[in-house]
Amino acid sequence: MEKKTIATTRERKLSKVASGSSYSVTLPIEFVRHLGWKERQKLDITLKGKSLIITDWKK
Repeated sequence: MEKKTIATTRERKLSKVASGSSYSVTLPIEFVRHLGWKERQKLDITLKGKSLIITDWKK
């Protein structure tokens, strides 16, 4: 049986949240599963140049 691989890049659109004070981006489910992340999990978001880096939150 062939091991399924995931592509490392996907296009997503930026959406404004109903409150109007922030934005959201949906993440591909295969990325979330691969990283072992769960719903409502805390994440760190870091601005590096013109990129965002999203990592698991560490205490």
